[in-house]
Amino acid sequence: MMYPKTVYIHTIGCQMNVYDSERIAGGLAPLGYRQVSEPESADLVILNTCAIREKAEQKVFSFLGRMAGLKRKNPELIIGVGGCVAQQEGRKILDRAPYLDLVFGTHAVSRLPVLIQQVETTGGRLVDVALSDTIQESPIYAASPNLDQISRFVTIMQGCDNYCTYCVVPYVRGREMSRSPERILSEIQALADAGIREVTLLGQNVNSYGKKEGLCDFSELLTRVNGIEGLLRIRFTTSHPKDLSDDLIATFNRLDKLCKHIHLPVQSGSTRILSRMNRKYTRDMYLEKIARLRDACPDIAITSDIIVGFPGETPEDFEDTLSLIRQVAYDGLFAFMYSDRPNAPAAHFPEKISEAEKAERLQRVLGLQETLTLEKNQSLVHSVQVVLVEGVSQRMNASEASPETTPQWYGRTPGHKIVHFPERERLGASGNLGRLKTIRIEKAFSHSLWGRPVSQEE
Repeated sequence: MMYPKTVYIHTIGCQMNVYDSERIAGGLAPLGYRQVSEPESADLVILNTCAIREKAEQKVFSFLGRMAGLKRKNPELIIGVGGCVAQQEGRKILDRAPYLDLVFGTHAVSRLPVLIQQVETTGGRLVDVALSDTIQESPIYAASPNLDQISRFVTIMQGCDNYCTYCVVPYVRGREMSRSPERILSEIQALADAGIREVTLLGQNVNSYGKKEGLCDFSELLTRVNGIEGLLRIRFTTSHPKDLSDDLIATFNRLDKLCKHIHLPVQSGSTRILSRMNRKYTRDMYLEKIARLRDACPDIAITSDIIVGFPGETPEDFEDTLSLIRQVAYDGLFAFMYSDRPNAPAAHFPEKISEAEKAERLQRVLGLQETLTLEKNQSLVHSVQVVLVEGVSQRMNASEASPETTPQWYGRTPGHKIVHFPERERLGASGNLGRLKTIRIEKAFSHSLWGRPVSQEE
C-alpha cells in the first residue's frame, strides 16, 4: 500500500486509549495514512484524550495550544481531538480552539475514517460525540504490529454501569457493553499469528463481562483465550472487587497462560468512604476477597488503586487506608489525589480536603508502598523467575548498574515485576524478543529486579 499522507497520534490516558489509538491508526491506513513520530511531519494530528483526572485534562489543552503554531505554518494541517475529553466537552472544544477541525467521541472511533474524508473534502469543522447502543466494531487491523512489540492491549468491553461518585467513565464512555467472544478471539488469534506473545484484556470491570448480553462469563472467556496457539501470556485489567467470583479466582491456578497477577482497585480502606464513593463493598468484604485469592494462589501478585483526599475523608478514614495497605501488603500501588470531575456526583459533595492535606496524604501512601514494594522484591532474591523478554534496557538507574559488559535485556515476571538481565549470546531482536527466559534473581531494587539466565546445566 502506498502512504502518500502522514498522521501523528498523541495518546493521553489509560490502556483503553492506547488500544483506541491502535484502532485509529488501523482505520486510517486504508486512506493512505502512515504514522510518524513528530507532529511537525504530519498531514493529520490526532489527540486521543483522557478526562479521568484534572491533570490529564490540563495536558489536553496544553498540547492543543502547541498545535496552534503548526496550523499557522501549515493551514492544510488537519487537527482532530478524540477520547473522553472530546466526549465530555463536545463543541466547546471547537470554540476554545478555533484552529481545530474535528472533535470525535469515544464511540466514534469506528466512524473516524469517514469523518476525516469529510474534512478533507469539505474543509468543514465537524463534531461527532453520539453514543451508541451497541458496540461499534472496527475492522481487525491486528496483523501488522510493530516489529519490536510482543505485547498488546485488547478491549473486551466498553463503558461502565457502576457509577462510582468520583468517576466520569459512565458519562464519557457510556453504559457497559461487551464485545462478542468470537470477535475477541479472532482479534487475539490475528495478533498471535503476527508475533504478539502477550495480551492484556481491558474493560472498566472485566469481572462483569458478558452478563448483560448473556454471553459467556469472564472466566470462560479466559479459558478460550488460553487455548489460542502462539500466545504465551494473558493479563487483564480492571477488576471490580464486588464482582470477583470464585470461578475467576480459580482460573489463576487452572490456566497455564494466565499471569499470577491481579489489579484489584480498593480506592479507600474506610468503609464509610467506600460507601460515599458508591463502591458497593466494605473494607471487610474487600479483605475477604484478598484472602480467597491468596488461599487459591499463594504467590499471586496484587496491585491496587488508592484515592486520597476524597470529600469528607477524615484523618481516621485515612489511617484506615494506611492500615489496609499494610495488611494487604500490595506488590504495587497507583495512588492519586482526588479532584472534582464534571458530571461526577462527588464534585458537589461538601467537606472538601485542602490541596496541601491531599498532597501530604499522597506522600504518606507512596512512602509506605515504596517500603512494601522493596520488601516484596527482596523476597524474590535467589528465586527463579520465568521472564517474557520485552527489549533491550535503555538505561538503568546508577544504583542498579551491574559489572556486566554484555547487553542488558529486560522482561517481566508473571507477577509483573521488571527484571533486567545480561544476555551473553548477544542475540538480536528476532532471537530474544518474545522469548521466555528463566532468570535467577540476584538483586532487588525499589522498581525492578536483576538476575542472570539459568543455564541448561543448572
